[in-house]
Amino acid sequence: MTSTAARAALDLTAGLPVADLEDLYRDLHRHPELSLHEHRTARKLAGRLRGAGFETAEGVGGTGVVGRLRNGDGPTVLLRADMDALPVQEATGLPYASTAPGVMHACGHDLHVTWLTGAAEALAAGRDAWHGTLLVVGQPAEETGQGAARMVADGLYERFGRPDTLLGQHAAPGPAGLYPHVPGLIMSASTDVDIVVHGRGGHGSRPEATVDPVVTAAHLVTRLQTVVSREIAAGESAVLTVGRIEAGSRHNIIPAEARIALNLRTQSEPVRQRMLAAVRRIALGECLASGCPREPEVTVGSTFPMTVNDADADAAVAAVHGEVFGAGTVFDPGPAMGSEDFPQLALGAIPYAYWFVTTTPAEVWEQAPGGTLPEKLAAVPSNHSPHFAPDLSTVAPGVRTLVSGALAFLSVA
Repeated sequence: MTSTAARAALDLTAGLPVADLEDLYRDLHRHPELSLHEHRTARKLAGRLRGAGFETAEGVGGTGVVGRLRNGDGPTVLLRADMDALPVQEATGLPYASTAPGVMHACGHDLHVTWLTGAAEALAAGRDAWHGTLLVVGQPAEETGQGAARMVADGLYERFGRPDTLLGQHAAPGPAGLYPHVPGLIMSASTDVDIVVHGRGGHGSRPEATVDPVVTAAHLVTRLQTVVSREIAAGESAVLTVGRIEAGSRHNIIPAEARIALNLRTQSEPVRQRMLAAVRRIALGECLASGCPREPEVTVGSTFPMTVNDADADAAVAAVHGEVFGAGTVFDPGPAMGSEDFPQLALGAIPYAYWFVTTTPAEVWEQAPGGTLPEKLAAVPSNHSPHFAPDLSTVAPGVRTLVSGALAFLSVA
């Protein structure tokens, strides 16, 4: 038997203005904006919220948008979408490809804003079906891990009320039409680390008069690969990526320093601390072995928390999604190594549910090599790829996931 929330969600989304929402998505995709520069995107979202009857504020936490719709007594539910793009040169060849050189919505945040807009408008138009308060948040700077914390620090809850439940979703690779849920740890922590290796520069013809930081950095990069393979237990999940290495200016100049940028992915705080300690120890040891004139500088940068769903909240959303979309569309894939700053909105106390919406076009998925799900996932464009292009067929379902999720917690008439 279908629940009241599922029936209400299907009713409220039966007449979605799909063509209009697709146009909004194409417009957002054409005009991507980097973290904390989402001015145009914020104006677009704010305008749609005002038009739907929301009390709307802009500039929260920098470029954040908040819409509030009070609709009688009942719970307060927050729906969130991130808005920022990435410094990626688009290579999709789409007719609505990015017009901003070197900037692209390569992670689907344009789709997130579209979903949020459609859900807010549908819930506002169908307010006779539910009671409570709906908070709609367009969050800046998810990609840099700053946005959620900035909005909270700017008085998000003091100004607009503290929600009882937080809901969020993310576009992901996979055959369009699936809604992965995990009742617990769903995304990993992420930690950026920067290392500066100090050498002694000089002429390329006289290496004996220098301490070459490039050679030291090369040894360091290689040795860092042993942190996960030799210092983390086989049952633990962890990833260490050297994302950037920079040194030198000309062929025949030995530089005075080299810079290395790392990213760590972990699923427990003890493992994170163990990896940080190993990075510091290895950096110090390699520099000592090379005779560097100074100890290396090791700086911990942006950190994303683990995303851990409240089991009851996630179960409620997963159940209504199963009713709305049918058997087999909801499943537990286990935790991913990706990261999110969404949990910072929870303040360590507010229960939340976060899930994925698969968005790979059917023809792309079918043509991808491989006979298993992991093989095909490795072959199709993923988030942060210059070829990432979600299927427009997911616009309406992504709205429906948010509407049905919200109605699982609001008082449904």
